Amino acid sequence: ALLSRVGLADVEYGFGGADAELEREARILTATCGGVRVSSVYVPNGREVGHDHYHYKLAWLAGLSRYLDRDDPAGHRLLCGDFNIAPDDRDVWNVDEVHGATHVSAPERAALAALCDRGLVDVFRERYDAGGLYSWWDYRAGNFHKGKGMRIDLILASRSLVAGLGAVLIDRNARKGKSPSDHAPLLADFSLPEVP
Repeated sequence: ALLSRVGLADVEYGFGGADAELEREARILTATCGGVRVSSVYVPNGREVGHDHYHYKLAWLAGLSRYLDRDDPAGHRLLCGDFNIAPDDRDVWNVDEVHGATHVSAPERAALAALCDRGLVDVFRERYDAGGLYSWWDYRAGNFHKGKGMRIDLILASRSLVAGLGAVLIDRNARKGKSPSDHAPLLADFSLPEVP
């Protein structure tokens, strides 16, 4: 979902109809908000390495990369949501326990790195270098209270927006409520450059 105080323009669902197979599930919503192109994404989970859903996840990420080809390289861009990928080993409670599994496999991480190679920056890592800071915990096993989590919720921003990056926070308190989500909100504050 997207919420805006300044309105939404040029709203687009999916990849603009470029690939019906990749758009069989609602996974991306994009709009322009005050001169910033914002996409809310829910990257497929992948289930397990080698599964049909895993291959769909990798194909979907390739489709996202093609979709971003339409962006103005000098434009302001945010790509936010549940990526279902822990970018590196700092983002996993125990890399040995999940080595090679979905969310941490080399092809998934390479697909995420390819998005960042387009000039997008993981804003959380702009502010925090430490490991052990997670946005997701499996609620079925009580992993939140055990500290067994992953950082799979990301905000990727164009360099033009990172220049005005303020505070970044994973709101763990939101995860402590009664019947919470298995994800904690990731928040980032930007001072936007003047938009013509």
